[in-house]
Amino acid sequence: MTKMYTLKGLDCANCAANIERSIRALKGISDADVNFITTTLKVETYENYAGNITKHIEKTVHKYEPNIVITDYAPGTQQDKRIENTNKVQIIRFLIGMFIFGVGMFMRQIFKEQYSLSLLIFIVSYLILGGDVLFNAVKNLVRTKVLDENFLMSIATVGAFIIGEYPEAVAVMAFYQVGEYFQDMAVRRSKKSITELMDIRPDFAHLKQGGELLKVAPETVQCGDIIVVKPGEKIPLDGIVREGEAMLDRKALTGESLPTSVTVSDTVLSGCINQNGVLTIEVTKTFSESTVSKIINLIEHASGKKARTEHFITAFSRYYTPIVVGLAVIIALIPPIFMGELWSTWINRSLIFLVISCPCALVISIPLSFFGGIGSASKKGILVKGSNYLEALNALDIVVFDKTGTLTKGAFNVTDIQTANGFSTDELLSYAAHAEIFSNHPIALSILKAYDKDIDTDKCTAYKEIPGHGVSVTVDGTVITAGNRALMDSLAIPYTESQAVGTTLYVAVDKVFAGCIVIADELKGDSYEAIQALKAHGIRKTVMLTGDDPRIAESIAHELNIDEVYGGLLPDQKVEKVEFLINQKRPQGKLAFVGDGINDAPVLARADVGIAMGALGSDAAIEAADIVLMTDEPSKLSQAIAVAHKTKRIIVQNIVVILTIKGIFLLLGALGIATMWHAVFADVGVSLLAILNTTRIIRE
Repeated sequence: MTKMYTLKGLDCANCAANIERSIRALKGISDADVNFITTTLKVETYENYAGNITKHIEKTVHKYEPNIVITDYAPGTQQDKRIENTNKVQIIRFLIGMFIFGVGMFMRQIFKEQYSLSLLIFIVSYLILGGDVLFNAVKNLVRTKVLDENFLMSIATVGAFIIGEYPEAVAVMAFYQVGEYFQDMAVRRSKKSITELMDIRPDFAHLKQGGELLKVAPETVQCGDIIVVKPGEKIPLDGIVREGEAMLDRKALTGESLPTSVTVSDTVLSGCINQNGVLTIEVTKTFSESTVSKIINLIEHASGKKARTEHFITAFSRYYTPIVVGLAVIIALIPPIFMGELWSTWINRSLIFLVISCPCALVISIPLSFFGGIGSASKKGILVKGSNYLEALNALDIVVFDKTGTLTKGAFNVTDIQTANGFSTDELLSYAAHAEIFSNHPIALSILKAYDKDIDTDKCTAYKEIPGHGVSVTVDGTVITAGNRALMDSLAIPYTESQAVGTTLYVAVDKVFAGCIVIADELKGDSYEAIQALKAHGIRKTVMLTGDDPRIAESIAHELNIDEVYGGLLPDQKVEKVEFLINQKRPQGKLAFVGDGINDAPVLARADVGIAMGALGSDAAIEAADIVLMTDEPSKLSQAIAVAHKTKRIIVQNIVVILTIKGIFLLLGALGIATMWHAVFADVGVSLLAILNTTRIIRE
């Protein structure tokens, strides 16, 4: 069973990792995930466990962060609005503390002999600036949680007071508070930039009841209800237009800025913005099943499936912290005991060493980078279901495409009509249309569309489908047969085989060959561009799998410059081919399958990365795929890869910069060269640099 909570007030990434690890260890819980970005907790419980899970979770969370408020999760939950007021109090307190610090420095210069007066002023300034840090350190000490920044900064600055460095103690605490403030502000802005991408949730719906319009919550509207959407409003629920016409802005769903025109009988999706006109819409999906709700849910929970890099950083920080604490103890004890050095000197160095070593910069920046990448992709109309799939895009070696609906439009059209034995083009098309009048096959529909005339079905009798071959019908006593070559062969009708590329329908009238009609699927406008872009990204092999005629498949593959093609495949044979191709990929390489997400679900599931094409509003696609491209453009895949590459570059940059700077300052701290000022920069300053670097993904 899955249970979701909101953790209001969660502002420590390291604490989030500790909370997640501790909750996973609780009895009755099989898995847990804390999303630092959306401040949510997702737990999976064993079905037969009857204990009070919520009570145990609250106890565990409050062990690390007693001020966190735990509530049941609700989609679109906003962050605690008290943050803004808290920031104002912090700024005012900081300014007062700095003013008193300035007075202390002035008094120290004027009354050089009266240290007690200046000490009193410095203590007052210190308590104003760092009182919350001291208070949190004491609380954590009671909970045996000593190795955090509050405790380390408290020990370091109190130690400075003890050895008589009053100004340094106050100044370091002030610098630390400034760094923390800007770090928190950067994290909040990053979160806001990401969550703004999900700001497609409608606030209300105009429900039509009788002659009145009632402003109601979208969650209360049922299927079959009629709603009215005015210009400038978001469409709150999926539905069908019953009255009116308008231009819709679908950018929030697809990333495309070009408006789309809709009119009566058109399907509209929630989250689109009505630019002009008034639309009366019949609701076809409740809010929980609507497109906008599913998109929000996907983005909010995308970080639940963590990338290997995130797991590595979590494990790294878990072992890294005890190691540096051990080194700090060695620095504090070995020189004084075995070398006769001053205790105060080496204890001070060990405290500096500990402040520098805090892993928060890594723990914050890595998940923030992945979530930023997922947010950037969603802005382009690409939904990535987890940071593990975003990371996998960096290792793509083979990309396999379905044909119909992926590289082609999936809409068949008559491309050639070849007559024989004296029949005219119009006669041939008319006979074919009469033969296909009762069929719903795409080929039949394309022929009826090309004929575009009314047909008297009363004249069409003795209709018969011949499985695997075609159809037969009698019209005013004339027997018309239409189908493939096997049909002509089975009826012993002499015919001329067409060499045109496409699906060919052979037509005979009273067992006389009348000619053939060629039907073909049109390529999408950006299919060639998509294949070339993949090759530019370093994809080693592109493959096309299709159930269509091998000749047609070969022609399309040649036109698009696809490396390998397999035609005439049944669904189970597609899975076999994917298995075969998976064995051909490079070590550590990944195989992606791009399909329509409906008929290709088994292949999507078997591939390393399943990508659904043209899946706007398709429930089956969203369920089956790991990545959903919200438009019919295969070129979106290259955009997704570009986002993945940029995310990886920024993550690598952050890891290298953080570990390099911390490594240098740890060495300088151990040698006594780095001061507490340097230590605070190596902790808070480096975190701030990493977060600012991460925002480059979001701004893209």
